[in-house]
Amino acid sequence: MSNAKGDRRERELVNRLDEAGFAVMRAPASGSATARELPDVLAGDGERFYAIEAKSSAGDPIYLDGEEVEALIYFSRNFGAKARIGVRFDREDWYFFHPGDLYRTDGGNYRVKRETALSDGTDFDEFVGRSEKVTLDEVGEEDPGHDEDLLGVLNAVQQGTLTVEEAAAMIGD
Repeated sequence: MSNAKGDRRERELVNRLDEAGFAVMRAPASGSATARELPDVLAGDGERFYAIEAKSSAGDPIYLDGEEVEALIYFSRNFGAKARIGVRFDREDWYFFHPGDLYRTDGGNYRVKRETALSDGTDFDEFVGRSEKVTLDEVGEEDPGHDEDLLGVLNAVQQGTLTVEEAAAMIGD
């Protein structure tokens, strides 16, 4: 990936986080411009604070140097932010990972495949708190009759056959 494309992707991430209500800045010395390793992006919304290493790829797996990830974790701990790896593959959105959730190669580096990002990554909306991911397994655990039962109780209240107190007691079970 060219530096220009990487810079453009980082600016895109900064703008998206800003639009989502985060105070955000792109580290001016990310990469090799300084002896200190800094994350690419710092973002916070008063409740969540992130130090993000941003990577993008046209489609190949994304590799991160082990020292780069260790430096992100070190900085994040000292700064009081959550370390996150943000990855973006062409024609896909941003996905985020805790460094500990990444695949570690035999050489001590880290790898993220497109399929892994799509299946296991935290998507942008969940990352900024707009939604919460629900898996098919979690959907299957729900009581399929629960919604129908709730509607029945509410209809009974509306028709006057149940008091609000009786309905509350039934719903609380």
